[in-house]
Amino acid sequence: MSQVLAIAGSPRKGANSAKLASAVLEGAAEAGHQTRLIKLREYEFASCQGCERCRKDRACTGLDDGMQQIYPLVERASGLVLISPTHNYNVTALVKAFIDRLYCFYDFSKERPGPWSSRLAGQGRLALVGTTAEQRSPEDLGVVLPAMRLPLEALGYQVRGELVAAGVFPPGAVARHAEMLQQARAAGRELGAALKG
Repeated sequence: MSQVLAIAGSPRKGANSAKLASAVLEGAAEAGHQTRLIKLREYEFASCQGCERCRKDRACTGLDDGMQQIYPLVERASGLVLISPTHNYNVTALVKAFIDRLYCFYDFSKERPGPWSSRLAGQGRLALVGTTAEQRSPEDLGVVLPAMRLPLEALGYQVRGELVAAGVFPPGAVARHAEMLQQARAAGRELGAALKG
């Protein structure tokens, strides 16, 4: 039985991103997978310092913080769900810091610049990205979805879909939109089914 890990990136308590991520996990659980939700706001961790120690150590040894609790969960999970609210046309600072801290999963050659690879690649890892937004227009989402999709693809994930819960702002407001939660559960079931294949 594979694991599906959801990362919710809002700094707010009772956030819409966490509720949307929970709905995705419900669908993945229905497909027979173990699930876990991580709310980044509950972990104290710094952004990447660019110390490059991970190039030699093959692990993040430059910072000892909450990411050390999250790394093993990322490694064990074959499915990853990453949900960020849209902040100023982009992901939240928490999500950007999380993505940057995944740099330690890369292996590099000695040449600078030179070839690189990801230790998460080639393992059938699948991902789903999504956003919650007060805005309704797709143009107002800016780069939030590619800012999550592109780094995950570089790490070796196949991104199976993108969720958008638009027009929601107050904490928990997405819970009043049954169709959005149904879409999220369906996406979770599809992700789970694909992981079985």
